[in-house]
Amino acid sequence: MVTVFLASLLLTLGFKELITRFGGNLYTNIRGGTPRAVGIAPFVVLLIFFPAPGKYLILIIGLFALLDDIVGRKKIRGSKLEFGQLSRGIGMLLVMVVGYFYLGPVSILIALMIQPLNIADMQPGTACTTVILMGALVLIGILALGYLYYPVLVLLAACLGYAPLDFRGKIMMGEVGNHSFAVALGVSFAFLGGLIGNFTPATTFVVTLVLLLLTTMVIAYLRQHNLKQFLEKNLNINDPRFGDYFMDVLTGGGLGDLIRRTTLKKRSVTIKNPILVSLGFRRLFYNPYSSK
Repeated sequence: MVTVFLASLLLTLGFKELITRFGGNLYTNIRGGTPRAVGIAPFVVLLIFFPAPGKYLILIIGLFALLDDIVGRKKIRGSKLEFGQLSRGIGMLLVMVVGYFYLGPVSILIALMIQPLNIADMQPGTACTTVILMGALVLIGILALGYLYYPVLVLLAACLGYAPLDFRGKIMMGEVGNHSFAVALGVSFAFLGGLIGNFTPATTFVVTLVLLLLTTMVIAYLRQHNLKQFLEKNLNINDPRFGDYFMDVLTGGGLGDLIRRTTLKKRSVTIKNPILVSLGFRRLFYNPYSSK
């Protein structure tokens, strides 16, 4: 694992310098100038050290995510859809389809892990903290069952090697980084679920779903201060509850808004029931394309 850690650390430093000098649109003006898509470093490390079939899924999502990072938020001609949204959507679908042949229905949840980790990456250090916490939880669970799962150690070592500069806000992992971590973490969840349920598809799916929701809660907790400001100022959701933070992490961002636009059209949904308000349904049904 020392090799994985050092490889991730050195590649992170190397890609930081490369993107700073030659990154073009991969170098942003955020925080006085920050290279993004430096998550290509742990992506490469995971490809090398993470075993199959997990590495196949990481390769798929990493390539489409990197395309998203490079192209940015350009609109597809004649459509309101962004190239990045299309690229991410295709990548997620391929993870589900290819993963199904190796892992079964749980591949759907592995692909859905991308959403919360993508939202986590909007705040320095949050995605890394989430991966470390949830990866450690999986490791403890597997050890408690009397097994050792090498890939989760690879995931933790790769994240720890990348994390120092991310915590300091000196780099941004970009879609290629948070998507790759998300899939690797999802595969680790599925393995723990398999051990608990003797690798029956139903139990594996349920355990992975619980861990996905727990991951979402962790991110909502870590980002609650920023999310409160965002929901109040940008979405006019007054006095947001933890449920709103949870729903923002689970369904927020461009992909979630695309689904809302498709299902709700221009309709506005008002939530007044106290229980539904507490559960975050105001955020769940917030439609940025409403005609209201």
